[in-house]
Amino acid sequence: MEHAVPFETVRPWRTAAVVASGVAALELLLLIVAGTVVLGHSVGRRSATAAAKPSATRPVQKPAPHAVLPRARTRVVVLNGNGQAGAAAAEASAIRARGYKIGAVGNASRSVQGPTLVMYRPGFAAEGRRLAHDAGIGIVTALDGLKLRSLRGAQLVVVLGAS
Repeated sequence: MEHAVPFETVRPWRTAAVVASGVAALELLLLIVAGTVVLGHSVGRRSATAAAKPSATRPVQKPAPHAVLPRARTRVVVLNGNGQAGAAAAEASAIRARGYKIGAVGNASRSVQGPTLVMYRPGFAAEGRRLAHDAGIGIVTALDGLKLRSLRGAQLVVVLGAS
């Protein structure tokens, strides 16, 4: 014998599940919108702050100071490191023609195989860059290997190299 299975026409649990799913979807959507707004404001604030303040990972370059001493008061020592006779005197004449004072002209203690360079005493980097620009010399560096007393009061040294 067959028995008929009672058929439910109304299923209240399905209606409750659909309503609960709709409420959960609406809550999820509200959480996504709120999270985007909050994170968007904090990221925007961070990037504005990063643009305003220098980063610790990026070195801050200070603007190069301008030369304080005029050319007429800047003393230069010219040293011949390339071994060619008269090279230091010729370079000293060219530097003097640009308005600089020549403190001394002589030979370097050892020959220089590299290029000609300008060295400066502490505090005279801007004057060194200006002289290098005026004389067409590509390398400017802090005083290296020379004693201050050997400069005879000069602020800059030009060492003529082989190349």
